[in-house]
Amino acid sequence: MKRIILTFATIAAMSLGAGFRTSAAIKGWEYGKMDLRETRQVLKNSDIEIRTAPALIIVTTAQPVRIKVFTILGRLVSDETLKPGTSRLNMESSGVYIVKVGELTCKVAI
Repeated sequence: MKRIILTFATIAAMSLGAGFRTSAAIKGWEYGKMDLRETRQVLKNSDIEIRTAPALIIVTTAQPVRIKVFTILGRLVSDETLKPGTSRLNMESSGVYIVKVGELTCKVAI
C-alpha cells in the first residue's frame, strides 16, 4: 500500500512541476484572421476579448498583452506576450482552464 501511495505522489509531483508543459505550450499561439462565428464569447472589455471553440482559446487584443493559461490544477500551459490582433491557442486536451490576460482572469471550458 505504501508503494502505491508513493508512486501516486511521485507522479503527481512530476506533473505539477515547473518543467512539465503540455504540447499546447510547445506549439504556441497562432496569429491571423479567424472565423469567429462558431465560437463562444467568454469575456469582453474595451481592449480584450476571449472566446472559445472546440480545442481552441481565441484572444483578440488591441495592444500587446501578456497571457497565461493554466490547467484547473494550476499547471502552466502557456505564458506569452501576444501582439495586437487575433490569436489562438490549440488545446490538445478538453477541460477547464484559467486564463489570465493582463489584470483580467477568467475560467474557460474547452
